[in-house]
Amino acid sequence: MLALYAPISLLALLGTWVIGLMAGYTAMMWAVGVHPLRAAFTMAAGSLTTLGLLTPHTLPQIVLAISAAVFGLGELALLITFLPNIYSDLHRRERDVTKLRTSAGQPPEGVNILVRLHRLERLDARTELWVQWTDWFVEVEEAQTAFLALSFFRSSQPEFSWVTASGAVLDGAALAASCLALPRDYEAELCIRTGYLFLRRMADLFGLPFDPDPAPTDPIAVTQEEFDEVYGRMADAGLPLRARDESWRDFAGWRVNYDEVLIRLANLVEAPVAPWSSDRGLVAGHSLTFIERIRQ
Repeated sequence: MLALYAPISLLALLGTWVIGLMAGYTAMMWAVGVHPLRAAFTMAAGSLTTLGLLTPHTLPQIVLAISAAVFGLGELALLITFLPNIYSDLHRRERDVTKLRTSAGQPPEGVNILVRLHRLERLDARTELWVQWTDWFVEVEEAQTAFLALSFFRSSQPEFSWVTASGAVLDGAALAASCLALPRDYEAELCIRTGYLFLRRMADLFGLPFDPDPAPTDPIAVTQEEFDEVYGRMADAGLPLRARDESWRDFAGWRVNYDEVLIRLANLVEAPVAPWSSDRGLVAGHSLTFIERIRQ
């Protein structure tokens, strides 16, 4: 049902534009002497569709008919260019979301990225992944801020979501930056910053509340017990790790930057269940879900 919301809303928007233009031009045609109302509607519809069902006689009628034809052609041009652009942006977004299942699993988990790369003896390739997703965050922010309804277009696979994919990548980068006993991972840190700025931008556009300047010691939705379980999985896989308590403190300091906005967006779009994001429920007392916002 949720998968139908975005496409139907897009078509409804286009239909609303057409109905609004017809209603407005019908009223204007009637005001300049096209009577009865049925004739005014016929001339307005014929002019908008460029069918020319009735011939205008006076100068005001001719001017209105020409302007209606211009608007009608403009609507058609928007339809021809607008929809392909939207689906092109959707395809680019979902391509990387679908590719992520190879490294992050299904549903995606940040820890899987590090464990699987280590098993392949390609842990150094994680930097390429962070760079790729840094670019992804920028591209998706540009597309979804231009057309907000794109945020509600769901993946063709019901278990995928741009929100949970974002959370998995950010968690993976945060785990890499805080837990790995390796030289400082600058790409991971830049990926985290780009990602949480993207999520905050989306939250701003939807009017979701969040703390824009959280302290590193502020609480997060991930408990230390959950972190310890993930830390144990990395240790069992043989990853080079720093001390557990120090790693937890640093991870919480990174996660706090995107923790609240990630969970609020997951609730907003009713994202499929994934660890540490859409499975967290409501935050900060109460956050309206997408269905509740529509009902209001």
